[in-house]
Amino acid sequence: MQEFYAIDSYPMDVAVSKALFLEFLEKPHLGKSWLIYDEGEIVGYIILTFVFSFEYKGTIAFLDELYLSEKARGKGIGKKALDFIHEEALSLSLKIIYLEVEGHNEAAQNLYLSKNFVVHNRNLMKLKV
Repeated sequence: MQEFYAIDSYPMDVAVSKALFLEFLEKPHLGKSWLIYDEGEIVGYIILTFVFSFEYKGTIAFLDELYLSEKARGKGIGKKALDFIHEEALSLSLKIIYLEVEGHNEAAQNLYLSKNFVVHNRNLMKLKV
């Protein structure tokens, strides 16, 4: 996670992130997470969080984090990870998966587009409380 956050210089407090992840694991209704392996070595991870939506008539997901180490990129592992996420979404009866990607990260954008994600026609907004 530290490597992932460092890509875009996002601040990260390791102790806080660890506590959040433990809470996430203790509450399965919040979502699911997986490690990504290549040749027996951990090369990334996935965090999928859940939200209930009236608009979409049920549970939807947010692909909160998908990270691959630099040495794992360009090997098709990201495509396999997205195929896995799609299968999990079907088994979990999720209605839709949202994600956000940095504007400068063209490789990630191309990966998502290649797996039938589409640019959403709404603006993502936030309110920090």
